[in-house]
Amino acid sequence: MKRMILAVVLAFAAGAAGADPVEGMWQTQEDDGAFAHVKMAPCGAKFCGVIARTFKDGQEYRSENLGKQIVIDMEALGSGAYEGEVWRPANDKVYFGKIQLNGDKMKLSGCVAGGLLCKKQTWTRLK
Repeated sequence: MKRMILAVVLAFAAGAAGADPVEGMWQTQEDDGAFAHVKMAPCGAKFCGVIARTFKDGQEYRSENLGKQIVIDMEALGSGAYEGEVWRPANDKVYFGKIQLNGDKMKLSGCVAGGLLCKKQTWTRLK
């Protein structure tokens, strides 16, 4: 019995240690007076972000965007780089997206025209 409990504890610890650095809760940069908390998690072999909480003028409110995917199918490329798609709620458009992760800061960009025109934000990890 002790061996089984030890095996479960070790398996859990290995899984937690193996979590990708992009996983967790992130606060977006303010956009059009609002910001969100986004839960980044695996979606298949890639990573996706879902809007978990929304704020406007510093106050939490119930946005119609709660539960919607804002980061779509980001593939880890190594060295903190990811590529996929991002959705901008302010204009309801999906863009080619990139993430560059550096510790508790995430630089996220959404681009059109082959990456010539980009809108960028810096997100901060919530603890």
